[in-house]
Amino acid sequence: MKPVVVQPGAPGKPTKTLPPSTKGTLPPLSQADVEFMQEMIMHHAQAVEMTALIASHTENKELRTLGARISRSQSDEIKFMQRWLAARGEPISMSSSSTGMAATHGMNMSNRSHGAAHLMPGMLTPEQMEALRKANATEFDRLFLTGMVQHHNGALTMVKNLFDTAGAGQDAELFNFATDVDTGQRAEIRIMEGMLEKKSPEETNEEKR
Repeated sequence: MKPVVVQPGAPGKPTKTLPPSTKGTLPPLSQADVEFMQEMIMHHAQAVEMTALIASHTENKELRTLGARISRSQSDEIKFMQRWLAARGEPISMSSSSTGMAATHGMNMSNRSHGAAHLMPGMLTPEQMEALRKANATEFDRLFLTGMVQHHNGALTMVKNLFDTAGAGQDAELFNFATDVDTGQRAEIRIMEGMLEKKSPEETNEEKR
């Protein structure tokens, strides 16, 4: 009888029984896993950067509440991803150069030499970010919501690509994290789409009067 390999889950998560063929107590680390975490740190950093604009650009209480929720959850997730990479001896950013570190801290990669190629799915372009910074009130609300829906959909694409990659997503902590990202961002997309639907042209005109 072949031995059963049990892998402990993340805090509050169940353990996971791995196939007998698994070597050691942890599945082999996939390069796709590492790149997913490194890229998602950059992706989350831009979302936090977007939410930081809310306080000075809109009085919309519903949007402020949503922004605080997104900022808090994504900041916590960035810390988790950094810990996950550090525990496995992997760099936090995709490059040890200043370019990679700048991206980790939310600076726009497209201002760098090879940054444009590193924009993750759904990330806002420099032009979109500039338009968001210049907008105020209802126009800011619209650009923020449409931009964040685009951003969240990109994260869903990244999760799908991870799970579509052979040998990736086997690590229990990463699997649980990616699943939580998928569930949480789908829920927030529904909230934001509902907020956009409420902002009809008539309502916007009424607010401007």
